[in-house]
Amino acid sequence: MKIAVLIPCYNEEQTIGNVIEDFKKELPEADIYVYDNNSKDRTSEVARKHGAIVKKELRQGKGNVVRSMFREIEADYYVMVDGDQTYPASFVHHLLEPLYKREANIVIGDRLSNGTYTEENKRQFHNLGNNLVRGLINFLYKSDLKDIMTGYRAFDRLFVKSAPVMSPGFEIETEMTIHSLDKRFIIKEIPIDYKDRPEGSESKLNTFSDGFKVLNKIFTLFKEYMPMYFFSFWAVLFFIAGLGTGIPVIAEFISTGFVSKIPSAILAVGFEILAVLSFAVGLILHTVAANFKKQYELELNRVTQEMNFDVKTDQKEAENVPS
Repeated sequence: MKIAVLIPCYNEEQTIGNVIEDFKKELPEADIYVYDNNSKDRTSEVARKHGAIVKKELRQGKGNVVRSMFREIEADYYVMVDGDQTYPASFVHHLLEPLYKREANIVIGDRLSNGTYTEENKRQFHNLGNNLVRGLINFLYKSDLKDIMTGYRAFDRLFVKSAPVMSPGFEIETEMTIHSLDKRFIIKEIPIDYKDRPEGSESKLNTFSDGFKVLNKIFTLFKEYMPMYFFSFWAVLFFIAGLGTGIPVIAEFISTGFVSKIPSAILAVGFEILAVLSFAVGLILHTVAANFKKQYELELNRVTQEMNFDVKTDQKEAENVPS
């Protein structure tokens, strides 16, 4: 059983050494990987000094780092944690246990349920942003997740090797959560403690610009994963707008037999055409998305068979090793 601890980093010289030592203490058998994302300080040097496997990611953004991690690192179980010392390493066993028992494919470290994030986090609007994103995703997918944006997660190999990582930046947590819900991976949340960054350490998250990117990612994935709902929403809006514009025209025609509001009549017809087109596009893309889900399930079966074959091969090799 191989465990990989994945730590994406950008200018974390002050904290990365402590994070590595904490996880070495909790998981002495694990490989600890630090991916340096063009840091301008001594992050790589400090990480290497503390015994981590250091790699470089030249494309800026956390999503780009995670994409490279998932592609390059081979393990049975993966733990992803930020390098800013905000997530206690002692909770890693709680995150890994559901994976060992095959009770989950992805385990989320929930910072919000026990209130420590609200107490520790001093950055304005972050709590509001977390609640907004969580509310939107839970509404769209009829789920009840408590923490969407946490940077402390554990994954099994099946999830890591089948997750398409498209986001370049901090939207990556949102993308992984929506992908998990849409593809029916088993998600489990474990309440964890959270502590704010130590003094002198600065967050790389921009509240407004990154918050906008996260909301845009939700909008985009909603369109891609649930096109029928997305385009039906616009079809209903156009239909109502067409009715609102066209009813006075129809009423005038019924009472007088003439139509004097020509621009309103044209606008009403235009709205209704848009409504029909939106609904038709939703139907077509719904079929495309359904076929993609079927293809994804077949690909998931292939990945699972390959993993099972690798496990059996390793077992046979272990049995044939002379004592």
